[in-house]
Parts: sequence; structure tokens; C-alpha cells
Amino acid sequence: MAADTDIAATPQPPYYAVIFTSTRTPGDDGYGAMAARMMKMAAEQPGFLGVETARDGVGITVSYWRNLEDIANWKRVAEHREAQRNGREKWYAAFKTRIAKVERDYGFER
Repeated sequence: MAADTDIAATPQPPYYAVIFTSTRTPGDDGYGAMAARMMKMAAEQPGFLGVETARDGVGITVSYWRNLEDIANWKRVAEHREAQRNGREKWYAAFKTRIAKVERDYGFER
């Protein structure tokens, strides 16, 4: 993540974005701790480039990755698989994951 903002400092494209959109079930039931753990673990994975997240009713987390192989490897990490199982069983009312190739990016920072 960039030092002064919540916007990920990504490299020049191409790279990939995993867009995870969700609605939660009521309560926490361990969600907050697991979400923090997954953010920390993802950042330690080969090919991880950054993450941006927001929640106001619908949650959106976008993680950025060097390539599709790195994304697939992260999906197979045992603790991440456990978080996915818990998400389906108790934390999410609904979710959708989308994977996109970023071909251009540009921005502004004051």
C-alpha cells in the first residue's frame, strides 16, 4: 500500500486484479480477526502487489497480483481455504469474485 493513501501502489501494467464483492451476515463470529490475518498473509505471498478495501453495506476488496499463477497459488493456501469455507458457512450472505487483467492505470495524487 502507498504510505500516504489507501490506494495500492501498483507497478506499470499489465498485472491482475482480484475483485471480491460481498454482503455480510449479521455479527462478527471471528470475521474481523480472520480478515486481518488474510490481509497480512496475502501481502506475504509471491506476486502480491497491493490491496484496496471498502465496506458500506456492500464490501469490495481488490487485490492486485503479478500473474494468474500467483492468484491460483494464493487460492490454494490452506489457511486461506479455511477462511473461504468459513465465509460460505457463516460470514457472507453473498459474494462474487472476479479476476481481471489490468492493461492501463493512471491517477492523481496531491
